[in-house]
Amino acid sequence: MKKILLLSDTHNYIDAQILKFVKQADEVWHAGDIGNIEVIDAIKELKPVRAVFGNIDDTIVRSEFPLNNKFTIEKVSVWITHIGGYPNKYDPRIKEEIQKKPPLLFISGHSHILKVQFDKKLNLLHMNPGAAGKHGFHKVRTMLRFEINEDKISNLEIIELAKR
Repeated sequence: MKKILLLSDTHNYIDAQILKFVKQADEVWHAGDIGNIEVIDAIKELKPVRAVFGNIDDTIVRSEFPLNNKFTIEKVSVWITHIGGYPNKYDPRIKEEIQKKPPLLFISGHSHILKVQFDKKLNLLHMNPGAAGKHGFHKVRTMLRFEINEDKISNLEIIELAKR
C-alpha cells in the first residue's frame, strides 16, 4: 500500500502547511506549474517525488520532469500531465491516446479547480488537485491525498489549506 499526496500549481510556493502533509505521505505527485526547482527540492528532502512540468515551468524544471509521466504503482496505471482536460473534454493533445489506452488513474492540473470525476466511457478515475500555491484565481488552496493498494484507490481526501 502507498499513501499519495497529490498537488499542482504551486507557482513557486511551498510552506510548512504543505510540508506537514508531505511528511505523512509515502510519495508526492505534482501535476505541474511547479514554478521553481526549490519547491521540488523541499519536498524531495522528505519524500520521493513524481512530477510533470507545466506551462509556466522553466528549463530547469523541464529538464528534470517530462510533459507526461506514465507509470504503474502497485497495480494501478497512472498518467499525469499538466494540461489534460477531464472526462468528455480531454485536451486534443492527449484525446486520441487516452481513448486508445486509458490508464486507471488520469491526473491533470492547470485549471486551479479541484475535481475528481469517474469517466464511465473509459473506465478511469480523473483527479485534479486544484492549486496548492498562492498565484491564480482560486480562493482556497487545495491538495488531494489517497491510498493505492493493489488495484484499488481508496481513502480519498480533499485537503483545504489556508486561503491564498
